[in-house]
Amino acid sequence: MIEDANDLVSRHCETLRYGASVVKNEKVGELLLAIPSWRREFDDGVEKLKREFHFIEFKDAFSFTYKIASLSDREDHHPKIVTEWGKVTVYWWSHKVNGLHINDFIMAAKTDLIAKLAARS
Repeated sequence: MIEDANDLVSRHCETLRYGASVVKNEKVGELLLAIPSWRREFDDGVEKLKREFHFIEFKDAFSFTYKIASLSDREDHHPKIVTEWGKVTVYWWSHKVNGLHINDFIMAAKTDLIAKLAARS
């Protein structure tokens, strides 16, 4: 059972194979409690996690995007990231399951941690 975001942050992404299971609906609700700023939505017919992060300076938005990209390479799990003036929108989902997997919740929690650390600096 996931208690909070720290439980997710401490985990690493699993290697996925095509046909792996999506997270069941009741488990999605539990996991969202650990990452309350994220919302689930359908984008291009696929359920995804989405969050917008706001910045005053474009360079800060770009730096945040770079940190997410670096994390994504380390975890071998990559999001859709839209970087624009004043805002970065991040979408997490798993292509191989065509929906949400525990990896997406892990990465959302790690993305929140990056944002929290960026806000302190």
